[in-house]
Amino acid sequence: MYDLIIKNARIPQGDEMILTNILVKDEKIAGFIDEIDGIEVKEVIDAKGFLTLPGCIDSHTHFMDPGFTHRENFLTGTSGAAAGGVTTIIDMPCCSVPSVRSVSQLENKIEKIRDKAIVDYGFWGGVTGEDVREGWLHNVKEQADYGVIGFKVYMTPSVPTYPRVTDPEMHEAFKAVAETGLPIGIHAENFAMCDYYVKKFQKDGRMDGPAWAEARMELAEKVAIQLGISFAEDTGARLHIVHMSTGIGAKLVKEAKMRGINVTSETCPHYLTLNYKEAMDKYGAFAKIAPPIRAKKDNEELWNGIIDGSVDFIATDHAPYNVESEKDKEGMNIWTAFPGIPGVETMVPIIISEGYNKGRITLSKLVEILSTNAAKHYGIYPKKGSLNIGADADFTIIDLDKEWTIEKEKMYCLAKYTPFDGFKLKGKVDKTLVRGKVVFDESQGITVVEGYGKIIKRQSIQKLDRTIRF
Repeated sequence: MYDLIIKNARIPQGDEMILTNILVKDEKIAGFIDEIDGIEVKEVIDAKGFLTLPGCIDSHTHFMDPGFTHRENFLTGTSGAAAGGVTTIIDMPCCSVPSVRSVSQLENKIEKIRDKAIVDYGFWGGVTGEDVREGWLHNVKEQADYGVIGFKVYMTPSVPTYPRVTDPEMHEAFKAVAETGLPIGIHAENFAMCDYYVKKFQKDGRMDGPAWAEARMELAEKVAIQLGISFAEDTGARLHIVHMSTGIGAKLVKEAKMRGINVTSETCPHYLTLNYKEAMDKYGAFAKIAPPIRAKKDNEELWNGIIDGSVDFIATDHAPYNVESEKDKEGMNIWTAFPGIPGVETMVPIIISEGYNKGRITLSKLVEILSTNAAKHYGIYPKKGSLNIGADADFTIIDLDKEWTIEKEKMYCLAKYTPFDGFKLKGKVDKTLVRGKVVFDESQGITVVEGYGKIIKRQSIQKLDRTIRF
């Protein structure tokens, strides 16, 4: 007796698709069969011949819970994930009160959010400049032993409870994290350059949207990535560049990989599809993010980085703010509005539409950047991110032919804004399954009660294919 059969599922096999029926038992993939006649099963779901991916992963979210739940919370955030075909999220340590920089702080966060999640979830650990200065680096190993998947470091200010690092403090953090074998993810913008040019542009009277991107220039990310690579080379730490926004960043990562340095990177849909002049002229603060949206050349260079392996996977940096008080309050301008946008609900459809359906990436690359590589990198593969027998029965079912338009009012996130409002796409999530349970159905919406999602535990670290392709 099986719990579920997903019939007529078109699953990826390399760059081809094969039609099959998927057996699920005890929340795991139990097998694949051609004929289902005579099979005893409790439930049958028809995938209708749609592409059925291993559950997609967003490894970079800020769900703001606890502490900033006027912006987002774990129920609304994970509901958006489910609607967007994301079956697992990994939440950042900074945007909660208290921030997560110790086991006790992590346990506090878990206690506050454990009954809210719709999809499965894991956590980043935290390390800050204050932890270095105050002699609290013992918290790094303790968090690693508890099960975090990596450590986040900010080179520029985040929130007051999560102080940025100076260069030598970051070096000390690299050494501490290197001992755990886990990745250290850096927000790669040079603080001094960003701070100087933002103040200069303000003094010069620039109040237009694009001024934000021009002040936090490409060079600020370039030199930050170069410093991170130097520290990784010196300490042996596993460097990960989060939300990489520039084409030059991809080239630097590529060069470092070719020299044998353990560095990986992620980029986001907005860095692949939007350019700052058009987006920030049109949406202003609603397209304000750090690092900022870049130029058209960066869009293409980052797509090339995905193809050649210098960009390892996609994430979102989902970080919404309250519209009335933090984005569009009376008297606010491009400098005072908070930097961040939602993304977890639109990531998969955008990459399907603008990447796979437009022929920019192959099917096998699509699976790598949305599912497999993040799972391997963060030690949750093959439980997550695979279609292996015994893996969690997580599936993202996509109608590749459905044409639709993103409408901000229909999004699940609390803050109803996105620079993709009105964006026309081809390819839509039909169903999202987590551990054999439909959590989202395109015709019904969210189909499980809050609290269905479970914490995921880190397993052994799998090595990514770091081969650079020419």
